[in-house]
Amino acid sequence: MEGIKTIISLLGDLATFFWLTLRPQSTLAAENLFLRKQLAMFQERKAKPRRPDTPIRITLVLLSRLFSWRDALLIVRPQTLIRWHRQGFRLFWRWKSRPGRPPIPVELRQLIREMAMNNPSWGEERIANELLLKLSIRVSPRTVRKYIPKNPQGRPRGDQTWSTFVRNHASAILACDFCLVVTARFRLICVFIVFEHQTRRIVHCNVTTNPTATWTLQQLREAIPSDHRYRFLIHDRDGIFSPQLDHSISHMGIRVLRSPPRSPKANSLCERVIGALRRECLDDVIPITESHLRCITQSRVSHYNKVRPHSSIGPGIPAPPSDLPVAPQIHRHRIPKHLKVVARPILGGLHHEYGLLTNAA
Repeated sequence: MEGIKTIISLLGDLATFFWLTLRPQSTLAAENLFLRKQLAMFQERKAKPRRPDTPIRITLVLLSRLFSWRDALLIVRPQTLIRWHRQGFRLFWRWKSRPGRPPIPVELRQLIREMAMNNPSWGEERIANELLLKLSIRVSPRTVRKYIPKNPQGRPRGDQTWSTFVRNHASAILACDFCLVVTARFRLICVFIVFEHQTRRIVHCNVTTNPTATWTLQQLREAIPSDHRYRFLIHDRDGIFSPQLDHSISHMGIRVLRSPPRSPKANSLCERVIGALRRECLDDVIPITESHLRCITQSRVSHYNKVRPHSSIGPGIPAPPSDLPVAPQIHRHRIPKHLKVVARPILGGLHHEYGLLTNAA
């Protein structure tokens, strides 16, 4: 609060000084003599003047550099004004010579933090070398160390997170799971889904009333080609996934990862696909027979892979068709006049696919 009052007082004195420079010199001389006579009377009566505060001291010090001040100084001794002057110089050079390196720009600090967070295994030397060789920014490793965020609790060594690990191996991971559907005749039918992590694509889907290990192994063989690039298969601990099934899968060059007991989040992406299948399809459609359910799931899988946008990949489409129309972006909020929007119903109008077609001439 005291600093704000000092700044306001100094700004007022500065405005007064500039206003006085516009007045005639004779008027300023007369006013100066008038003020000196009054100060002389004030000094003769031996009245104790008010102690000057910080704004008054700064103003007197600055004004004393513009004229011969010794004859005009009356309220304090010359040694006092000289001491104020020296104190001002000490404060100025203390601020000028404050210890430590000067701060780097805010944009560079943010860049260093982003590089450290995106690359947990990098240290200050690696980040400094990256800035120097790739971006031509010369920063000391000690300066980089000052702006690197501290390791959060639970990761004292700066290891990568589980989500980063899964993202690095997403192209080699498959996941599979079952879900139950009740028909119009109150029969239970199992829907089996094989899901690819990287592209979010449903690789294979089929239904059965009698899920066995042999049937499940046959579905996996149909889903996984001979020249596959997959390395891991995630499934839960259901009894259908027998040790013989896992052994057969290992002969295909795929390592089986069984999720821990009562841990659906360990296979969260596949669980999310099944949840979307229920919310967007099976909760609104009552299948009559097994073949009817197979037709519904096949139509849903085609819509899911080729048309439905996915936020987790961009947004993007897992397997977009080659004839997907692309509109030239002339204006971000307008559709070109030679194109029109068409809608095609899916699953009897439960969902719709939208696209652009050229208007007829």
